[in-house]
Amino acid sequence: MHPNIELNRLYRMKKTLTLCIFALMAVTLLAQSDGTDTAFRTVLYNPGDYGSTNYRIPAVITARDGSIVAVTDRRKYNEGDLPEDIDIICNRSTDGGRTWGPTFTIAEGTGYNHGFGDCALAWSNDDNGLIAVFVGGPGLWNSTPSNPIRSYMSKSYDNGQTWTPATEITDFIFGSNCVVPAHRTWRASFFGSGNGLRTSTGRIIFVAAIREGSAQSLNNYAVYSDDNGATWTVSGRASVGGDEAKVTELADGRILMSIRHAGKRWYNISSDGGETWQASVSTWNDLVAPACNGDMIRYTSVNQGYEQNRLLHSLPYGSNRENVTVYVSYDEGQTWPVSKCIVPYASAYSSLCVLPDGTIGLYVEEKQEGATGYSTVFYNFSLEWLTDGEDVWIPASVTDHVLSSDVLTVYPVPATSVIRIEANGLKTVHLYNMNGQQIKMLDIEGDSMIDIDVSDLAPGMYLIEGMDDHGVRKMGKFIK
Repeated sequence: MHPNIELNRLYRMKKTLTLCIFALMAVTLLAQSDGTDTAFRTVLYNPGDYGSTNYRIPAVITARDGSIVAVTDRRKYNEGDLPEDIDIICNRSTDGGRTWGPTFTIAEGTGYNHGFGDCALAWSNDDNGLIAVFVGGPGLWNSTPSNPIRSYMSKSYDNGQTWTPATEITDFIFGSNCVVPAHRTWRASFFGSGNGLRTSTGRIIFVAAIREGSAQSLNNYAVYSDDNGATWTVSGRASVGGDEAKVTELADGRILMSIRHAGKRWYNISSDGGETWQASVSTWNDLVAPACNGDMIRYTSVNQGYEQNRLLHSLPYGSNRENVTVYVSYDEGQTWPVSKCIVPYASAYSSLCVLPDGTIGLYVEEKQEGATGYSTVFYNFSLEWLTDGEDVWIPASVTDHVLSSDVLTVYPVPATSVIRIEANGLKTVHLYNMNGQQIKMLDIEGDSMIDIDVSDLAPGMYLIEGMDDHGVRKMGKFIK
């Protein structure tokens, strides 16, 4: 056998063994959760909470400090869209979505024709910065060039704890005062709620559904800024007859747009950062959904040090607004071969985020049988659970070590106060949390077995790296 073939075979065996061990540990962690088949489920709002009849339109993002920022429409008097009286409210979680801080308002509606809604979120180019875009005023179908539904922007410089007053950006997009003369006859525009995009170049992109004429039909355009939101530019047309849409950046720098459409989901691709789009849309055979908003985000990228590229997409499945499902793509959005239903009953709009520990957050509208309206609910689950153990998340900071090292035996799993490792030949042992941060380092005096006190560690998953005198690494993992 050629030596390169044998090395590749051993590499695949080693990688498979490592992933199997990690998957087993992840399943153990889930089995210790609240007894359901997901890690946990937390309701943020039910109809009638805090004096509001309804809540809708979830958007969620993980801020740079690891906190989760969730934004919601507070539809005070009914479930209707603008021009109803709607507030945009925000909540934060600093414990992975298990508990949520107090509600505060980003934009407060002051009556019919004076509400706000449909918020989308992205990182800005500021330290600890987020940017929110949303609309307000007369609503999509009542809007005219002279009395337009208005587009707004608000920023946070502290990971979503506070937000600037709304700044209007309508004139960059459409309306009788638009900076682009050809857009002055357009009648309406609104943003697809959920995730926007900050690209690797620092460009900030959201997608608008634009009503160009009097007909009740919408076309999609990217709206982007190269100066951190000071000015905005509208792209060429990406779809005719679309609706709410999302964008993500592919590993090669192209921009992928997913477009709301009843039946097989539409998509389009830009090769110039979202400025122009292919002449016609394509369809995904494996994403079949009703006409409903969903979300699409980057999960991992080889450009960020992960072992493979992955995208996530959330949508209802089938022809009705129910069975919100999360899909995984391993080929940059060409196909979506892996999926799991998260909400197996009435459910609609959803938004996705990735937590610092690699688990996935889904903020979704769902309606229990007999309910008067949607509740907004946050789910958290692992990639292992989503893929039925076929795939695991490995932190980018240790990916190379994991895939090129032997397996370090660690037990018991799960741990309580002490773990024991087989330390034959090791000189040092390093302990990392799932953010890749080193939290312990031990020098070993040749012992074949060592015990490590982990009683002071918070519950969660941890990585252990052992190194011998020659710099050869072994990796292990345990759950507490």
